[in-house]
Amino acid sequence: MSDSAFKVLEILERSDAPVSGETISDELGVTRSAVWKHINELRTMGYEISSSQKEGYRLTRTSDRLLPYEVHRKLRTTFVGKKMRYLKDIPSTIGAGRQLCSESEAEKLHGTVIIAEQQTGGVGRMGRAWVSPSGGIWITIILKPHVPIDRIFMITMAGSIAVARAIRKEFDLGALIKWPNDVFIGTKKVAGLLQELSAEADTVYYSLLSLGVDANVSINQFSPELKDKITSISAELCHDIDRAAFLARILNEFEKHYLLLESGEYEMIRQEWKSLSCTLEQRVDIRTPRDHFSGDAIDIDAFGALIVRKDDGTQERVVAGDCFQQ
Repeated sequence: MSDSAFKVLEILERSDAPVSGETISDELGVTRSAVWKHINELRTMGYEISSSQKEGYRLTRTSDRLLPYEVHRKLRTTFVGKKMRYLKDIPSTIGAGRQLCSESEAEKLHGTVIIAEQQTGGVGRMGRAWVSPSGGIWITIILKPHVPIDRIFMITMAGSIAVARAIRKEFDLGALIKWPNDVFIGTKKVAGLLQELSAEADTVYYSLLSLGVDANVSINQFSPELKDKITSISAELCHDIDRAAFLARILNEFEKHYLLLESGEYEMIRQEWKSLSCTLEQRVDIRTPRDHFSGDAIDIDAFGALIVRKDDGTQERVVAGDCFQQ
């Protein structure tokens, strides 16, 4: 959206009464036809604006889209989300992040957030399809991390904590983290995370952290086999939420925890993750490309690996794989 359209929006927002086109054109130094053009631009972005020849224009409803303008209202970060790229329908935000990193230096993109209203080709862990209908929150954060490569998985941990904390603080819902990168409400998944790295030896060129949250998503959109496994925030609350305000909360929480990582507070992140875990002290079934075993999830180590006590009494360190809770 153009800067001039934002300025028109700001004028409408600060007035409780209708504002004439003449008043807007005088304040901005533009023509009445330009004002009309910007009003129509705002309408195409989801803002409801009434118009009357006699009284002028009035903002009757804000947009329900995840527009950067709306997210920035409640953003309290120093770098995460200060730059945003908004796209309506794209295959995946992580693909868009990869493309941006191929065109520019990661250092300059650090903290950039890519937002999509809908992903047509979302990808989850192990290349699985990530269903991403409209009404959700589908983003990728571009990072140039100053974190040792053996601690890089903790970025995903920080993201999981951020989503769970945001849900708890914003909606008073008991969100918990399921290893390795899902967020649950009760027995149903409400969010997932995926991290992709470009690295060589001990050098990380960039990290792409993707978050997907079923915010205002109708469960009826999902296939019958998924309906019993997935929930959304709107389904839990029985009403839609302000997605832009909630995304700002997630980004605020994420930056706070990410900065703890960069300052070396690894144990603090680990302990907070453990306090939010629904996996630890549970019976689990682990499946990796090389192995399949059951046991008790007893801990998570300093690098994010799950420690499982197998049925024969031995302990296994699980770095990656599927974890099914029994």
